[in-house]
Amino acid sequence: MACLLEAPLRISVLSEVTATSRHYVDRLFDPDPQKVLQGVIDMKNAVIGNNKQKANLIVLGAVPRLLYLLQQSSSSLELRTECAVVLGSLAMGTENNIKSLVDCHIIPALLQGLLCPDLIFIEACLRCLRTVFISPVTPVQLLYTDPTVIPHLMSLLSRSQRTQEYITQIFSHCCKTPEHQTVLFNHGAIQNIAPLLISPSYKVRMQALKCFSVLAYENTQVSMTLVNVLVDGELLSQVFVKMMQRDQPIEMQLTAAKCLTYMCRAGAIRTDDSCIVLKTLPCLVRMCSKEHLLEERVEGAETLAYLMEPDVELQRIASTTDHLVAMLADYFKYPSSVSAITDIKRLDYDLKHAHELRQAAFKLYASLGSNDEDIRKKITETENMMDRIVSGLSESSIKVRLAAVRCLHSLSRSVQQLRTSFHDHAVWKPLMKLLQNAPDEVLVMASSTLCNLLLEFSPSKEPILESGVIELLCSLTQSDSPALRVNGIWALMNMAFQADQKVKVEIVRCLGTEQLFRLLSDPDTNVLMKTLGLLRNLLSTRPHIDQIMSSHGKQIMQAVTLILEAEHSIEVKEQTLCILANIADGNTAKELIMTNDDMLQKIKYYMGHSNVKLQLAATFCISNLIWNEEDGSQERQDKLREMGFVDILHKLTQAPDPNLSDRAKTAMQQYLA
Repeated sequence: MACLLEAPLRISVLSEVTATSRHYVDRLFDPDPQKVLQGVIDMKNAVIGNNKQKANLIVLGAVPRLLYLLQQSSSSLELRTECAVVLGSLAMGTENNIKSLVDCHIIPALLQGLLCPDLIFIEACLRCLRTVFISPVTPVQLLYTDPTVIPHLMSLLSRSQRTQEYITQIFSHCCKTPEHQTVLFNHGAIQNIAPLLISPSYKVRMQALKCFSVLAYENTQVSMTLVNVLVDGELLSQVFVKMMQRDQPIEMQLTAAKCLTYMCRAGAIRTDDSCIVLKTLPCLVRMCSKEHLLEERVEGAETLAYLMEPDVELQRIASTTDHLVAMLADYFKYPSSVSAITDIKRLDYDLKHAHELRQAAFKLYASLGSNDEDIRKKITETENMMDRIVSGLSESSIKVRLAAVRCLHSLSRSVQQLRTSFHDHAVWKPLMKLLQNAPDEVLVMASSTLCNLLLEFSPSKEPILESGVIELLCSLTQSDSPALRVNGIWALMNMAFQADQKVKVEIVRCLGTEQLFRLLSDPDTNVLMKTLGLLRNLLSTRPHIDQIMSSHGKQIMQAVTLILEAEHSIEVKEQTLCILANIADGNTAKELIMTNDDMLQKIKYYMGHSNVKLQLAATFCISNLIWNEEDGSQERQDKLREMGFVDILHKLTQAPDPNLSDRAKTAMQQYLA
């Protein structure tokens, strides 16, 4: 029986809620303007803090009617203002509410409302627009559709503290691309917003600061302009420094540090400037300590990682500031003590977001250890660090996996770490697993790390080889992403260095000559260079040279010809001539050059080239071809003498470059012996 009673009860409650909501909507259509106004005011009071009521009113069609009343010139100013307030309240509900409002074209209606001269109405429209635009579901492009909107918003900045707060907040949320930065910059954002940094209102100062941080991010033009801006007679960078002082709110310290970080990274402030070394860096390190909230620690660590990423001196300073390396280890033990946390909501939030701390710590460790051997050692010796990285590689959060592999990549630049901690923790296993089916971003970083693990002195090289890595790397060389093609071929190049014949044959078999030659005509120079490096490593030691050239000699010689004839950089041509020198070192392979007069003419041309590197490599070829102790050397020497090579060698013995003259003298001795 209870089950039967349950359903009607629910229906009656639902219909009751809908009925009361319907009553609010019906009043919007009353012919008496005074009753409509009272209806809107009652609706405003009913929806405050009541998401269910907001959703009901949206479903019942309140939004189009409110927008209609807001736009009618016959509506009283009070009614139009109250409509904007109710719409703002509805926007503070769920993301679905925002979607419904945007679908009803609330944004153009509110932007139109800003043309009204009444300040209170303008503020109500702006407050609602601010709420709509800060939602992640609102397309920010809607702010830029009409080119008159941004200049009009700039002109409203001076109207009141509220217009300043709402407009700068809209700008900072809607500035997502370099194009947006340019639009705002061109419409005078810097001149109009800079004075707001000394506003008596904290909210205005804070929003202006946030605006500058999004405008300056990776933008040289904005950053270079900001450096010369004066606010009340003081340079902007000094205003930011004051905002980073310890007596300022944390949010302000952090955002000011971000502004200076972005200006520094854009090249507007030197990395050794005192405002970076003595103010910004220490402020960001301070944000990493455990007395700060989770999101402050995350933001502090990520901004610090970005600040010092390209600068070894900043990395060294940071690594010795406030025991940063050890402090970051706390990011993995969060929240540390459950009993100490009285706020259950906060604890729940922190537990759900603890992965963001791990991601930030990995990013900062990656940045700290990207250049300096001592710092890398310090990081790997931090408690359980390698275990943490290994477990980070298989976390459910893709961002943590990416940050962990970035950290691993940074540490893998160390010969010492490759030989010790990397080997001890068998990091290649989770790395190989990560390479199986990861997004491109993770694949690029993981394959870069693998390149380092495959270096000849790395103890991980053997087990990786045995795990069937060649096929995986060959498949990467077919990727649409140039970065993945480079890494695939780079890893194969490292693997082929001083490898035994079996490995080399397997690489050639798995890659296939077609793919090898496709890579030799790759539009990306890095891919081409690494492919030439692979070929050079494959064609080393005589038996290997002869064996590969006996199977693929014709195609390889064809590829070499094409590269030497095409428009390529000196580096590419030098690498190609070095491959030719290796072929010339083979017992039987050298005949492929000796029987190819066209190739011999090319070598002759490069021996007389204006670039010493190319002359050296070409001379190396000839030296290998005429070497005395090998069968048939006399015939080869005679042929090359007839072609005028001895005269060129003689001339090169007088070359100003000592390496080139020595190489030419060594070759000449073969004729005299």
